[in-house]
Amino acid sequence: MDELNWLNATTQVDLLKSRQVSAVELMSCCYDQIERCNPQINALVNVLPREKALALAAASDECKAENQGPLHGLPIAPKDMLDAEGLPTTFGFVPYADRIARSDSTLIARQRAAGAIVIGKSNMPEFGLGSNTFNALFGATRNPYDLDKTPGGSSGGAAAALASGMLSITDGSDMGGSLRNPASFCNVVGFRPSIGRVPDDRGFGWFGRLATAGPMARTVADAALLFSVQAGPSPHDPLTLPEDGARFREPLAVDLTGMKFGVTSDLGLIPVDSEVASIVQSAATVFADLGGTLTRECPDFSDAMDIFKTQRAASLAVTGRILEQTLPDWRAHAKDTAIWNIEQGFALTADEVIRSELQRTELYRQVSRFFEQHDALLLPAAQVPPFDSSLEWIREINGQSMPTYIDWMTVCCAISVTGLPAISVPAGFTESGLPVGLQIVGKPRGDFELLQIAHAFEAATHVGMTRPEFAG
Repeated sequence: MDELNWLNATTQVDLLKSRQVSAVELMSCCYDQIERCNPQINALVNVLPREKALALAAASDECKAENQGPLHGLPIAPKDMLDAEGLPTTFGFVPYADRIARSDSTLIARQRAAGAIVIGKSNMPEFGLGSNTFNALFGATRNPYDLDKTPGGSSGGAAAALASGMLSITDGSDMGGSLRNPASFCNVVGFRPSIGRVPDDRGFGWFGRLATAGPMARTVADAALLFSVQAGPSPHDPLTLPEDGARFREPLAVDLTGMKFGVTSDLGLIPVDSEVASIVQSAATVFADLGGTLTRECPDFSDAMDIFKTQRAASLAVTGRILEQTLPDWRAHAKDTAIWNIEQGFALTADEVIRSELQRTELYRQVSRFFEQHDALLLPAAQVPPFDSSLEWIREINGQSMPTYIDWMTVCCAISVTGLPAISVPAGFTESGLPVGLQIVGKPRGDFELLQIAHAFEAATHVGMTRPEFAG
């Protein structure tokens, strides 16, 4: 039973539905691993007492076969920015410590309806800002592959929980890399879907929409399983896409013969750690071995960070206005980078915002032309390996200064502004044993095809099967 936690989510569900394993047994193993690992990893917060979780699992065991959903009996811990009825939604922000959700967000409602059992939340940086998971409320989350390193962020708690065997699936969100960066740092899969594929309850519905929720898992197939529940049209989302989520439970096997892949280590404009670049280049050769054609072509992303920074700041201005109205002394509680970024939003002019939208439209047109000739773009999911958790953010790469806490994640932020689907898949390890992920970017609205491509790479490499020694 100790190995039950490490089984794929798809296998766990099969065992649960066939009654070979009970939800109570799975939950008990889950809590054993949480009690073993979470005190040092600090990935999960506001975790339900074991007795309450076991009671929820027992109720799941009573569910009739015809009522069992795709996630039947699986424990989950939503990212701590999503409302789950009865649990605090803190955003890692001390003044929100006791803000209990009165209802489920759309995403959590879908996951519960599919049979998942909410047992707590996953830790995140304050307001989800930054790719290092720490906050003044719960403290820092550690990387299971090296407890001195960060798991990345902002979905760092989710990634660390997966990597340490506490959960088999988790949700996360991604504005500038928050699904892809922690997946890279923790040797798991993080899938950022097309904008509109997963309903959005907050923020901008049309203009300047950068963020999306998505799945994380230890395998591409498990990510697709969770995504099949998250995805699907919503009457309340103006950019919603029409395909039913069940589409993503179809078989992922695909032949890559004849497909064309662009490869870039640095987008032609950013510094990338040499070990990361080498691992990504080696990973690219796998696609050639599988019958694909590699090119060195890459769209021009030189305007991408200007677009990203402007539209990110605009969205954070909304957060800032809410804080001004509800918590006038919010600056006394917030970290410096959050204050700086929100005030960047306050300072934006209408001309800057309009220009960013025009630039973003032109970039999308250019990128869409690239994908008329290519099936995917291959590049790093993070510019550096996992770094020391005591560092708030990376200030220099290869001798080049990073002016802000955002710049060192350009490799993800630049992709975000396109709205295209992107996934981080385990690709290799540095000489010191730290994980590195490959980012694969798919065609416009080509989410399923991207999952197929990632699945083919995963099946050929098996890098994600390497567990951290710490977690057993």
